[in-house]
Amino acid sequence: MPTFRHGKASVFKVDNNAGTLTDISTALTDVSFPQSVETAETTAFGSSAKTYIVGLTDGTLSVSGNFDKTVDIHLAAIVGKTDSVSFEYGPEGSTASFAKYTGECFLTSYEKSGSVGDVVTFSAEFQVTGAITLSTY
Repeated sequence: MPTFRHGKASVFKVDNNAGTLTDISTALTDVSFPQSVETAETTAFGSSAKTYIVGLTDGTLSVSGNFDKTVDIHLAAIVGKTDSVSFEYGPEGSTASFAKYTGECFLTSYEKSGSVGDVVTFSAEFQVTGAITLSTY
């Protein structure tokens, strides 16, 4: 029987400008982590169904949350940085034996938003570079 966990315990950490992995989870309300694999078609003449081979893997991370000055300083310092930064994502939380995804990424977009009738929020987009490692805490 599968064990399901509530998303409220999710953990997301990303390097600050000094290269120290820093937990920004307390400001976040959403993390999205799509991973994909390229395919190349290998269908030849005479085939009645398409065939493919697997190519390169890719991943991105999208985070959003409530604006926090400390997190703002952190993210503003790494947006567009030419050296990759490390990330760590625990969708279930960081308890021993829970899944942990790690890798390197670039912060490619950072947006702040405020409106008259709502809390100030932010969103950030990261492009993964290289392999993604799945392990446990």
